[in-house]
Amino acid sequence: MPKQSRNSTKHSGVFFVELDSGDQTFFIRYKKDRKLIEERAGRKSQGWTAAKANRLRTERLAGKSESNVEKRAREKVRKESVENRWTFQKIFDEYLASRPDLKGRANDVRRFKSYLGKIFAHKTPEEVTHFDINKLKQGLHKKKLKPATIRHALEILNRTANFAAKRGLCAGISFVVEMPRVNNIKTEDLTPEELSRLIKVLDEEQDIQASNMLRMALYTGMRRGELFSLKWSDVNFRRKTITIRDPKGGLDVTIPLNKMAEEVLKEHPDTASEFVFPGEGGQLRKKTPRSLNRIKLKAQLPEDFRMLHGLRHVYASHLASSGKVDLYTLQKLLTHKSPLMTQRYAHLRNEALMDASNVISEIIKPETKITELDELKIGKGES
Repeated sequence: MPKQSRNSTKHSGVFFVELDSGDQTFFIRYKKDRKLIEERAGRKSQGWTAAKANRLRTERLAGKSESNVEKRAREKVRKESVENRWTFQKIFDEYLASRPDLKGRANDVRRFKSYLGKIFAHKTPEEVTHFDINKLKQGLHKKKLKPATIRHALEILNRTANFAAKRGLCAGISFVVEMPRVNNIKTEDLTPEELSRLIKVLDEEQDIQASNMLRMALYTGMRRGELFSLKWSDVNFRRKTITIRDPKGGLDVTIPLNKMAEEVLKEHPDTASEFVFPGEGGQLRKKTPRSLNRIKLKAQLPEDFRMLHGLRHVYASHLASSGKVDLYTLQKLLTHKSPLMTQRYAHLRNEALMDASNVISEIIKPETKITELDELKIGKGES
């Protein structure tokens, strides 16, 4: 500010500058920590006077208020602090960027935004308290969400915090987050009548992509994500195999291409995409076809039946109850990493064995005499 434009007032350290518009701008000048500070107070048109500027100068000298320079410095530090804070939102964005091929990416983003964002987006993992976790659980419970959904949300929270800790971005959550108990033993199945209705509806369905996707789930037990990512290059018609890339269990696995699945794929329309069931623009599918709900209603299936996941269970249940497939083989067909996952079908296998064992009751009846049994053995030829 040019010195010649200064006009002194009766207050020490207070002066003003005449503007071309006729207005006046008041300034104050004082020393603090041996530094000479000069700052703008305000214009006369804004209600500033020499006396008001002098009161501001007195406050500055007494340390009751910050100078403009101090305010700017503090704001700069605050912004830098915010930028350097690893909040859950910032960590989650970094996590997604590091995992471009993350399975269930769309679901994770939706769950973070819908369930976690309000409470945790601007918190760092080390700032999370038990109260925050309980608040989240209670809020989701009030929305009548299932324990499995609440667990999924908490798993995303844990996964995000662990990612930050492993990368050395910041400390993780300081306590173990207690997960709600979830009953994963539920095994969905269809009655013979329901299955018959479904197959009939599939035969009549106009959406070939949707109907064939359901058939593949029923005939192979493949998971939703595995069907979405299935490429034609993964199908070997000569060797009659399907390669599942990066399944839920980890490493790539190969399952048999049985006759029914082979027929479906050979008659499946060619969309010029590398994917068997492509999404928009021939790219990787992100969502299930809308027609699945229509098919479900038309086939009069149970309301809580999940079409793709449910048909995987139907596939497994039928194999287990046939009595022809042992649990080890079933585990391999379902690409379960652990045999514990396949144990849910053990009771069906046991029922099949019991039915086979009970065949003896058709041969040996209570009224059958020992002599009659002997004659039966002689007549058939005892081996």
